[in-house]
Amino acid sequence: MVFKPPEWLPDFRLESIPDSIPISEFILDEKYGRSPLDKSRKPFVCGITGRGYTAAEVKLRVDYLARALARELSWEPNKGSEWDKVVAIFSLNTIDTLPLYWSIHRLSGVASPANASYSAPELTHQLLSSKAKALVTCRPLLKTALEAARKCGIPENRIYLFETALDNDGASVKQQGFKTINALIEEGSRLGPLEPLKWEKGQGARQCAFLCYSSGTSGLPKGVMISHVNVISHVLMVATFESPTRSKDQHDAVLGLLPQSHIYGLVVICHDGVYRGDSTIVLPKFELLTLLESIQRFRINVLILVPPTIIVMTNNKTVLDKYDLSSVREIYSGAAPLGPETASQLQEQHPSWTIRGIYGLTETTAVISHTSIKDVWYGSCGSLLPGYEARLISPDGTEIQEYDTPGELVVRAPTIVLGYLNNQKANEEAFLNGWLRTGDEAVIRKSPNGFEHVFVVDRIKELIKVKGHQVAPAELEAHLLTHPAVADVAVVPVPDDAAGEVPKAFVVKKLPSDDNGEDLARDIQAYVEKHKARYKWLKGGVEFLELIPKSPSGKILRRLLRDREREARRKAAAKL
Repeated sequence: MVFKPPEWLPDFRLESIPDSIPISEFILDEKYGRSPLDKSRKPFVCGITGRGYTAAEVKLRVDYLARALARELSWEPNKGSEWDKVVAIFSLNTIDTLPLYWSIHRLSGVASPANASYSAPELTHQLLSSKAKALVTCRPLLKTALEAARKCGIPENRIYLFETALDNDGASVKQQGFKTINALIEEGSRLGPLEPLKWEKGQGARQCAFLCYSSGTSGLPKGVMISHVNVISHVLMVATFESPTRSKDQHDAVLGLLPQSHIYGLVVICHDGVYRGDSTIVLPKFELLTLLESIQRFRINVLILVPPTIIVMTNNKTVLDKYDLSSVREIYSGAAPLGPETASQLQEQHPSWTIRGIYGLTETTAVISHTSIKDVWYGSCGSLLPGYEARLISPDGTEIQEYDTPGELVVRAPTIVLGYLNNQKANEEAFLNGWLRTGDEAVIRKSPNGFEHVFVVDRIKELIKVKGHQVAPAELEAHLLTHPAVADVAVVPVPDDAAGEVPKAFVVKKLPSDDNGEDLARDIQAYVEKHKARYKWLKGGVEFLELIPKSPSGKILRRLLRDREREARRKAAAKL
């Protein structure tokens, strides 16, 4: 069975997608349907300093920055391949990050965002893989950036700096001899205009705009080639999805906390929002008090978060109650599963907030399914965006024909990316005649309103097999988070002679205790046994940690916990 978007959505015509312009032109030119520049809010505002620029000013800054980069790097808009014009961006969030991306696109180049938590070897891998010709970073990450750049042969005169809210001494940045993005913009304002881009029809669908690195549906990080049309399609598909419930003159203040290097922050926040005239309140990193102060100060309407941040908020209600959060209208949760128990708890604490689940991948240019305010269903990832088709495939390769039956989610849409850079094997495994294997186990269910919703069970490779039964770590984690003593949790498989595998929980306590935790561990195990089937019981035990390892986008790094468990068992066996 091919599953499709709900019938209440307007039709989405593929032929309406512009395919011969770059993202920079689409996102900043009113003739492509974006909110008028003079009626839009400031696209990016620093949530700490309050500094920002109008939409018209951002458009001008993009043009000036493109002029300066063209001279700095000896690039011409209509000469050379995009792969000769790759710029890596390794930075905390700033108000100038997206304008930089768009200026690179104005030169027909590729922006390759790098995770700000990368070590020097990890950044080195991306710089070598992408063959980046220049690197833009920020002062807090400069040491790591320099170490990686030296290993890749990127000279220091091709390293540039953003000015961030965390820079408390701008003069010292200049003294270090690195040009800042603001300095380049100033230089560009004194240069002549660039020649117009001369793209062929369909070039936007073939040409890479962003090279983002992702583990994909399996394996090590790979370069994901995202075309201009992929991003443009996403913006138009989301706009179509929201059109029945959003007025054209609605302009929100949106929280910009998620990394601008991650597909969630990059596209959902920083492209969809700018197109509709919203203002993104940019924060460089997560600190609960700074977040709450920004909501209160800038009257933020929409919080786009990952479940770990939502959990912190629900666990700190007394802190939240000290701030005026009355401007908040909606919360979007994505990048990792949000249990219905946590959603219900947050809703009880803030009845006026609408909690909307979304789901997507880097390989789909972000969102696959989205929750409409007219059809909210906790635990669901929402309904398919217009332009999407989905299928569920069973482990034996047959196509599932009914609801409530799990299978691997396989999708098709104009947002499916070009593929993985220089990785034919991964491309053959993931991309099948226009369809993408997501690597996620999902079910399709009909909501009480009668519309199809996507429920993601878990990553297929992370399912725990107990005597042939499949146990989803996310299900147990969502349940354990309702235990009064559990602040955070991750569940992984551990070997078992009788069952093959059994679940083990790594738990962060809400309150410290002086004892060894044996009584609490037994209580947590009993809590699962009371509510879950026997094969889901925590036969692997409970271990307490200070912190659950997670990626910047909020995904639990279960691989690290599995490695930890494997090493502990190896040492125990060695002692015997």
